[in-house]
Amino acid sequence: MPSIFAYQSSEVDWCEPNFQYSQLVAEFYNTFSNVTFLIFGPLMTFLMRPYIQKRSRYIYVLFILFTITGLFSMYFHMTLSFLGQMLDEITILWLLASGYSLWLPRCYFPAFLGQNRSRYISLIVIITLVSTFLSFLRPTINAYALNVIGLHIVYIVVQEYKKTNNKELRHLIEVSTVIWALAFTSWISDRLLCSFWQWINFSYLHSIWHVLISFTFPYGIVILAVVDSTYEMPNKTIKVRYWPRDTWPMGLPYVEMGDDHKSC
Repeated sequence: MPSIFAYQSSEVDWCEPNFQYSQLVAEFYNTFSNVTFLIFGPLMTFLMRPYIQKRSRYIYVLFILFTITGLFSMYFHMTLSFLGQMLDEITILWLLASGYSLWLPRCYFPAFLGQNRSRYISLIVIITLVSTFLSFLRPTINAYALNVIGLHIVYIVVQEYKKTNNKELRHLIEVSTVIWALAFTSWISDRLLCSFWQWINFSYLHSIWHVLISFTFPYGIVILAVVDSTYEMPNKTIKVRYWPRDTWPMGLPYVEMGDDHKSC
């Protein structure tokens, strides 16, 4: 039985040819396309700092997990090792669990929890711990399971889109949905149509997935923050801004929080 640290000890192998450019890097493009995670994680932490200080410092954990996801994904694609795969997928699992714990509106909680967020967080922790254990049983299906969670997040975002008249929020949701759809299409095409992409000598769709999904993350975070503010902080003014400039057609979104609304 190969060591969990050994190169190509994982059963998962993506479409990109292995060791095409280096004897040390199994999947060159899939490895280095994760650099956007390493850029956006710290940058979003800085941009969102005023919001984090008013909402919850636990959000720092979310951005740390996002950055670590990029590092572990680089390690996995560089080695195609079983350890790399599990570190990558388990970090993504806990990243999603953290987002659910922080921002899922109470109206989506299971009925038996009422609207008690403490109980809900306890349930999420239990489910995530069990899922972490189960991920070792059939590692080849982990990526598919994580994408199912992604589909549920899309469902929630669509429900909120139907409810809101906020043009800013609707724009964020529209842009993020398009980026996510392109990312998911790249992921599933790389997985299911690999022979076709190899035939036309373009087997790099998984690296495109990395870049697109790393762009989706800031949009998703800001969408959840805006939605959360309407439920949890109705007396706060929240403003969507874009880095590096608001006037650019596209940028990295973040939020600023104003003072409480005061009535006479």
